[in-house]
Amino acid sequence: MGGYSSEFEISLLSGNVVYDTLDKKKYNLYRVHIFKDKWVFVNDQNEEFPIDKNDFSVLVDDTKVKFDCVFNAIHGTPGEDGYMQAYFELLDIPQTSCGMYQAALTFNKRDLLATLKPYGIKMAESYHLNLGDEIDENAIINKVGLPCFVKANKAGSSFGVSKVYKKEELKTAIEKSFKEDDEIIIEQFLDGVEVSVGVISYKGETLVLPITEIVSENDFFDYEAKYLGQSQEITPARISEDYAQKVRFQAKKIYESLGMKGFSRSEFIFKNDEPHLLEVNTVPGLTTESILPQQAAEAGISLQDLFGNAIEEALKHS
Repeated sequence: MGGYSSEFEISLLSGNVVYDTLDKKKYNLYRVHIFKDKWVFVNDQNEEFPIDKNDFSVLVDDTKVKFDCVFNAIHGTPGEDGYMQAYFELLDIPQTSCGMYQAALTFNKRDLLATLKPYGIKMAESYHLNLGDEIDENAIINKVGLPCFVKANKAGSSFGVSKVYKKEELKTAIEKSFKEDDEIIIEQFLDGVEVSVGVISYKGETLVLPITEIVSENDFFDYEAKYLGQSQEITPARISEDYAQKVRFQAKKIYESLGMKGFSRSEFIFKNDEPHLLEVNTVPGLTTESILPQQAAEAGISLQDLFGNAIEEALKHS
């Protein structure tokens, strides 16, 4: 838990929920905080023991502890963008999230959308900028229209996102996004019902969880709406069976086309009766208020079962 991004506090919450929920009779649990300046095991007395990065082990009371499995609860970098996945793969330690390639791809909104387009997945019109590119406001508006969203391409949890209504607001929004990332994506605004669909590997099968409808009290589903309670998340979503079938089909298709494992949560907006993909999260929030645990509860899967299954699935594939 932890991480190097603006999301580290949410990750610590998620990680502690996992730690408190998992069956202590079944697993010996160790909380590991991953930060830029330190990787440490933190015991129940909040004492810290440094992790040896050579083999991801820790020395506790002169005993070297090595791990059978890693439960990944890091949102953002380096837990959701492929770095930790690659590291654990090299060390041959099973971990609960998807593989390195899938993590890197899904974390990069631009590359993900380009990869999924040939599979017939619908998405909003978008315009891409790299830091240093010339900004042609007219070209941007011609492509995506107004209002539009300006987003950091590789940041999670709605950091660096603005909704832009007027041409004069574009430059400021672009500057804000470039503070989070050196690549940004500017997307057409889709006005429709927004839903979130969890897909997980559960007991050897791909399971699509009940759908959540997101009704933001803010102008869009931003950080405050996501984490500070300024949104309604309604599970199951108040959508027709036709809509539900379409979005379940797309979410499962994305999961299986990309060769995913572990948890995923895809966000869609309906436009012209069709779900359009916004993004895919591979380390979604795992607190009791988070969307994926809400969906699991609706499906009759307890938190302990949800987290324990993730470990068993990781061990099975090792």
